[in-house]
Amino acid sequence: MPIYLYILKRILIAIPTLLIVSFISFFIMRFDVTIGPWDLKIGQQQVHLLDRHHFKNPIDPLAELRQNPQISPAAYAHEQQRLGLDKPFLQQYWLWLTHLFQFDWSELKTGKFWAVFKPDLGKSFSGEEVTTILKERIPNTLILNVVTLLACWLIALPLGIYAALNWRRPADSTLTVLSSVGMAAPSFVVALLLAVLAVKNGWPPIGGITSDHFETLPWYKQVGDIASHLILPVIVLTISGIAGLQRQMRGNLLDVLEAEYVRVARAKGLPEKQVVYKHAVRTAINPLVTMLGYEFAGLLSGAALVEMVLRYPGLGYTALEAVRQTDTNLVMAVLVMSAALLVLGNLLGDVLLKVVDPRIELQ
Repeated sequence: MPIYLYILKRILIAIPTLLIVSFISFFIMRFDVTIGPWDLKIGQQQVHLLDRHHFKNPIDPLAELRQNPQISPAAYAHEQQRLGLDKPFLQQYWLWLTHLFQFDWSELKTGKFWAVFKPDLGKSFSGEEVTTILKERIPNTLILNVVTLLACWLIALPLGIYAALNWRRPADSTLTVLSSVGMAAPSFVVALLLAVLAVKNGWPPIGGITSDHFETLPWYKQVGDIASHLILPVIVLTISGIAGLQRQMRGNLLDVLEAEYVRVARAKGLPEKQVVYKHAVRTAINPLVTMLGYEFAGLLSGAALVEMVLRYPGLGYTALEAVRQTDTNLVMAVLVMSAALLVLGNLLGDVLLKVVDPRIELQ
C-alpha cells in the first residue's frame, strides 16, 4: 500500500476514535442519566426488573460558588446557565461538539488554509477563554517536552549500546545500577531536591520560562534566558526517561546480537562496527521507534507534579487543576488534543518504523 493511502486511511479511522474519546470523557465529567423502570412481559405475567434510578455525577463544578455566602442566587443561576449546566447531558455534549467544529471558509480566498478551522472551545470556570489559556501554556509545555525527548534519546541510546557491548563488565553494571536508581526515584522528589540546591546557589533560575527583563535582552541572550529556565525541569524529566530507554535499548541489542543473521555476518568477516551499527542496532531500535508514538502523546500533558514543584508555566498543572474543578471546557480541550497527539504519534511511529526497516510493509 502506498504510504499516502496508508496515512489517509489512518486519519479516517482516527475521526470516530476521537469522537468516542470525547464522548466518554464528557460523560465521566457530566453524566446525568436515568435508568428504568424496566418491566418484562413473560406470557401473561408482567415481571418487574428494575425501579427508576437516577445517576448523577457527585462532583459539583460550582460547589465553591454554592458555598460562598456572598454569591447571590441570581449570580449562581447566571453562572450555571453560562456553563450550560442547566441543560441535559446530551444537549451539553452536542453544543460542545458543534462549537468545536467551526470553520471559516473565507480564509481559503487568502490562501491561509491552516486558518480555516477555528474551534470555539468556550470559557473556563474563571471566565477566561480556553483558547487563550492553551495559547499561553501549550508552547511552554511543548518546548519542555521536545527538549526532554531529544535529550533522552540522544543520551539513552548511546548508553544502551555501550552497556550491551560491555555486557557483564563494570561499565554495564554501573549503568544498570544508575538506571535502576533513576527509574525508582520519584520525579517530584528529585525536583524538590534540585530546587533546594538551586535556591541555595542562586542558579539556575526557578519559576517561569523567562526573566522579568526578558524583553530588554538581545535575541541571543533571550535564547540563553529560556535555556537557563529549562535546565531544572529538563534534568528532572530526563533522569527517569533515560533510565527506562537505556535499559530497553540494552535488552533489545543483547537479544539481537545473539540472532543467527548476526553470527552469519560475523562469520563472513564483516567488520564488528558494521555488524553492530548497520545490522544489529538497526533491528534493535525498532521497538523504541514504536514507543516514540506513546511518548509523543505525552507532549501536551507534561509532568504536572514537576511543573507544580518548579513553578513552570506548563499545561500539565493547569490541566490537573481543571480536572480537580471539573472545568469541562478546559479538560475536554486537553483530552481531545492529547488523544489526537496519541493517534498522530502512533501514525508517526509506524511511518518511521517503515523508514528504519524497509522490510516492514504498511497494510
